[in-house]
Amino acid sequence: MQNEPDPAWPRFVRTEEAARLLDLSPRTLEKHRCGGTGPVYRKLGGRVVYTIADLRAWIEGSARQSTSEMAKIARKPDRTLTEARRVGR
Repeated sequence: MQNEPDPAWPRFVRTEEAARLLDLSPRTLEKHRCGGTGPVYRKLGGRVVYTIADLRAWIEGSARQSTSEMAKIARKPDRTLTEARRVGR
């Protein structure tokens, strides 16, 4: 077995370290994970881990130039009344 890790192998960090790197609380990062709004993560055994590359990608993906950009992304077209009746709501 090698003593030195392969540099091509991703570096994994747990929630606490990922939160520290992102300057978030671990609980905030957990809420993002549960809501599907956080960085990509992996479950290894019972542990949640993140790669540094995925943390960087999440940071880059959250770049905005104005507060109205997020509203456009979050807003989804409403269903028409006819469509709502078809599905029984």
